[in-house]
Parts: sequence; C-alpha cells; structure tokens
Amino acid sequence: MAYSTNSPAGQAVQNIINDLPQLLAVAIVEVQSGMCLASHSNSPSFNPETAAAYNTEVVKQKQKAMSALKLSGEKIDDILISLTNQLHLINLLDDGKKFIYLAVNARDTNLAIARDVLRQQVDLLK
Repeated sequence: MAYSTNSPAGQAVQNIINDLPQLLAVAIVEVQSGMCLASHSNSPSFNPETAAAYNTEVVKQKQKAMSALKLSGEKIDDILISLTNQLHLINLLDDGKKFIYLAVNARDTNLAIARDVLRQQVDLLK
C-alpha cells in the first residue's frame, strides 16, 4: 500500500478501491514530474509507479499533439488504452496538472462505471 488516507490523493485511492475492489492498479499522478502522489496494486507483478511514469509521457505527448493541431478550447477528459484483457484509463483533472490512472480487467469492469468512479474523485484532488 503506497498511500495514506490522510492526504487527498490517498483518500481518492481508497475511495476508488472501495468502489472498484477488483481493480488491478490505481495511481494519482502529477503530470509535470510523473510522480505518484498515491498508488495501490492488487497484483504483485503490476507496479503502478512504473505505469504512472510511462503514462505521464502518454499524456504529455497527447498535449503536444493537441497543440500542434491547434485544438484550442479542447482539453483531455480521459485517455483509454484497451488491451486484450485489460482497460487502462487515464483521467485528467480539469487543470491538467494531475491524473488518475486506473487499470482493470476488461471482463470484470464496466467502462462507464469506472469512468464515473474516477470522476467522483476530481473535487477531492483539486
């Protein structure tokens, strides 16, 4: 367990675990540095801190692409990466400075519910 419920990020992780107990991993990540503010994994082989670092690059590259395409007035709500058996969801906060990273088994989790669970944590992380 790489979080404390005494921090907003840790409380958000705990709330997500409560709502999606079957998740593979979850992390609250700072975009600028790629640093995990809180994380948890239900799988010993799944390191959410490593995933967070690589997914920070995904977010930064998408932001650069949007800038190159001059998509002014647009912001990233979330990024979905669908694997054979897993869904990886990156949900950016409105200010774009943090994101919630979630990995779940595709067969066990409804995507709409997972998105809603993450969106419920946004106010806590502002």
